[in-house]
Amino acid sequence: MSGPALASEVVDSDRERWTFVAFVREIAVLVVTALVIAVVVKTFVAQAFYIPSGSMLPQLQINDRVVVSKVSYRLHDPRRGDIVVFDAPGDEQEDTSPLLEQAFRSVIQSIGLSPPSTDEYIKRVVALPGERVEGHQGKVLVDGLELVEPYLPPGVATNDFPAVVVPPETVFVMGDNRSNSSDSRIFGPVPRSTVVGRAFARVWPLDHTSFL
Repeated sequence: MSGPALASEVVDSDRERWTFVAFVREIAVLVVTALVIAVVVKTFVAQAFYIPSGSMLPQLQINDRVVVSKVSYRLHDPRRGDIVVFDAPGDEQEDTSPLLEQAFRSVIQSIGLSPPSTDEYIKRVVALPGERVEGHQGKVLVDGLELVEPYLPPGVATNDFPAVVVPPETVFVMGDNRSNSSDSRIFGPVPRSTVVGRAFARVWPLDHTSFL
């Protein structure tokens, strides 16, 4: 039968318990801090996106991952040739999932680990506010002049589409894969307010990393 514990043993036991509690508390603080930083970065600075379709072939392949700057268009207006990510037209569904689930999903989306999403589209800006854009004889015309598109493979033809004058605070976007892209030819110019940001780098696969 053991005797009463010595005072030093009790103190050591309490110290170990408090050390463990402090360790757990520190880990919890670090995890929460990491979540907050990831959410802030995703919301205000940059976010990684999957490429879920072939609408931007050949430059962007299915399952590529790109990094999108959310700062660019706070500094300047969209420019012709920019590759932009924007909210899918007509997609106004509110996320009603629990806040913790939203935060976790936000973290994995911010590093491009979430499955392909249909909530955003990625296309290229071909016409700016006030410009008249149309498809004619396989070419894109902007204000009556042929648009030079060095990012397209030789021989790519664009189906004819009627002339559109791009309204203020919108951009006219098209996929590089002209024969397989749902873009402004179908749903019209995209409001600036729905543009998430500019894709500026491909980061996956690693052997094809590049600036865009």
